[in-house]
Amino acid sequence: MNFDFNDDENRLFENVRAIAAAAPAEEALAGQSVDAVSRTLRDILKQLAEIGYLQLGFGNNAQADAVPLMKAMETLAGQARSLFLAVEMSTRVLARAMAHWATEEQKERWLQGLLAGESIGALALSENTMNVENDPLQTLGVRKGGRVLVSGSKNYVVNGSLADRIGVVGMLDGRPALFMVDRRVSGLTVSDRIRTMGYDGLHLAALDLHDCDLPEENVILPPENAGVLDLLRMWENEVLLAAALGMMQASLAEARDFAKSHRSGGKPVIAYQEVGFKLSEMLTLHQTAQLFAYRAVWTMATQPKEGASLIWCAKVFGTEAAERVAGEALRILAGQGYRSGSAAESAYRAAKWTQISGISTEIARVRIGDHALGYR
Repeated sequence: MNFDFNDDENRLFENVRAIAAAAPAEEALAGQSVDAVSRTLRDILKQLAEIGYLQLGFGNNAQADAVPLMKAMETLAGQARSLFLAVEMSTRVLARAMAHWATEEQKERWLQGLLAGESIGALALSENTMNVENDPLQTLGVRKGGRVLVSGSKNYVVNGSLADRIGVVGMLDGRPALFMVDRRVSGLTVSDRIRTMGYDGLHLAALDLHDCDLPEENVILPPENAGVLDLLRMWENEVLLAAALGMMQASLAEARDFAKSHRSGGKPVIAYQEVGFKLSEMLTLHQTAQLFAYRAVWTMATQPKEGASLIWCAKVFGTEAAERVAGEALRILAGQGYRSGSAAESAYRAAKWTQISGISTEIARVRIGDHALGYR
C-alpha cells in the first residue's frame, strides 16, 4: 500500500479544491429553484470533467486510481457537500453500473455523456424503505411486444428532479436490471423535493412509475449472479465514506481556525487545555478514518473478496466519527457554531444521512460480524 500522491494527483486535488471553493454555499443552494440548481450542477460537472475528476476510476487505471479518487472525493465533499453527492450519484454510482454491465452501444449512448459532464444521471434503488438488503425489489419490468413496461415506486432518489435520465433498479426475467428512464417518459411521476434534516442543497425525490414504456435497448441486464445490489451498495458506501471524510475535514478546520483567532477570558481559545484535547481527538479520528478509507478502497481494487468487509468497517467508523467530530467542533465554536451556515452545524445534521444511506451502519455491523465468523 502506497498512499503517497504524485505531483499530477496533487495538482488535481488543488483544481478540485478551487472548483469547490467557487461553488454556491449550502444555504444558497437550499433557496434555489430546480432550474437554478440544475444549471449550477451542470456547470460543476463540466468543470470537473475538464480537469479529469469525473474520469477517475474508469478504464485501465481503475486500480491505480482507487486511493487518489478517495482523496479527490474528500476534497470536493469538504467544501461542496450537496453538490458532491449530486455529482457522485450521477458519475461514480450510475456510471460505474453502466461501465460494468452496459453493452457497447449503451455506453456510447449514455456513459460518455456522464463522464464528459454533459448530462445528469440518477440511480433509483430504494423503495418504501431505504433497506433493499432484506426487502425484495418490487419494481418490475414486463416484456410486451418487443418493449418493456416498468412499474413501481422509488424513494430517496438523489438528483430525482434534476436528472436527464434515471437508472431505475428493478426486476426483469427474475433477475435485477437497470431500466434507463428518460425523465420525460410517459407514466413517470417525480415528486416535489424531499426536505431533509441535512444536505440542504441536495435534491431528493420520490418516483412513481406506471407502465413506463421503454424500448428493450433501454434495459441494462447484468449477467446472472452478478451481485448487482451488493455492488451498487458498495459504490454508494465509498461515496458516503468520502462524504464523511469531507465533513470531518471541514469541521476540524473551522474549529481549529476559531480556536486560534478568538479569545475568551482574556486569552486565545486554543490556550485552554480542554480545547487542545478536543482538537487532538478530532484530528486523530479524521486521520484514522482517512487511512482506513484508503486501505479499504485499495483492498477493494486489489483483493475484492477481502475489500468488501473493509468497506463496511470503514463506513461504520468513518460516518460515526463524522458525527462525533462535528459535535466536538460545535462545543469549541459554541454560539458561533450553532448559527446556521456554520460548517460544523451543517456537517452535524448531514452526518446522519451517511449512516443510514447505502448499507446502514446497523446492517453493516451484522455483515461485519458474519464475515468475522466466516459466514460470508
